[in-house]
Amino acid sequence: MNRALVIGEALVDIVKRGGAITSEHVGGSPLNVALGLARLGRDVDFLTHIADDPHGRRIAEYAKAVGVDLVSGSMSAKRTPTAQVTLKNGSPSYTFDLDWQLSGTAEVGPPLVAHTGSIAAVLEPGCRAVAALLDAYHLSATITFDPNVRPVLITDDDAARGRIERLVEHSDIVKVSDEDLRWIDKRSSPEKIARTWLSMGPSIVAVTVGSEGAFALCEAGMVRVPARPVEVVDTVGAGDAFMAGLIDAVWEQGLLGADKRRDLRAISSDALEDAVLRASRASAWTVARAGADLPDRDALSHPG
Repeated sequence: MNRALVIGEALVDIVKRGGAITSEHVGGSPLNVALGLARLGRDVDFLTHIADDPHGRRIAEYAKAVGVDLVSGSMSAKRTPTAQVTLKNGSPSYTFDLDWQLSGTAEVGPPLVAHTGSIAAVLEPGCRAVAALLDAYHLSATITFDPNVRPVLITDDDAARGRIERLVEHSDIVKVSDEDLRWIDKRSSPEKIARTWLSMGPSIVAVTVGSEGAFALCEAGMVRVPARPVEVVDTVGAGDAFMAGLIDAVWEQGLLGADKRRDLRAISSDALEDAVLRASRASAWTVARAGADLPDRDALSHPG
């Protein structure tokens, strides 16, 4: 039991600049997290819903090349999801063609850490299966979650907020952006929401704040980390790199797995600050490159 399981959407990003298609990339927030962990040398299983079509085979081949194992049954969709990505001043906006479904139980051993987020967490009908799977894996694994809200796909805001809140309650580590928090609750500050979420069950709530860096909360208190100064190419995959870096850092600290839940809750401020620093380093490395290009272990060791 020394593997990560990531559950969520995988798709092909069709990137447009100035109204013209300039490139296509394998993407999807959960897949990016799985790829990020694999590049950092972690063993990763990935449960998704793609088709046995050209885009789906491209995703499967890309995942295999990086070291991510696609869970059996993941290639059962009628078509592989895509996202039209329009970049303006380096920031992406998305238009999705996506169907999200899951059925049955993932044919993998009990993971050390199970992660989900983004579309998979809120889109019917698959989101219900995701919640049930995470409940089952809670017995063995640290549960991690990144809401990574996609409002364009949400038809019922209140229902989506309710699903996000439920996953927060059942997670050990939550990462969220300040932008997502403003969508979730326009009336409260990101810090206030993060404190509320911490009281609901997680051991760590980390909030990314763009160019201002990140802050994180645990029982021992709050830590703040400034953004690493880099020349930003675009922000695609920045949050996913942060999430993968945070999971990896806590993994290295020996705090993952259900049997370490008490130790994770007692994480010190210094250990949390170190984890957030490493996560921020991964994010900075990614924004300095085009697309969701997440770092490997050598890149994080020698960020340059």
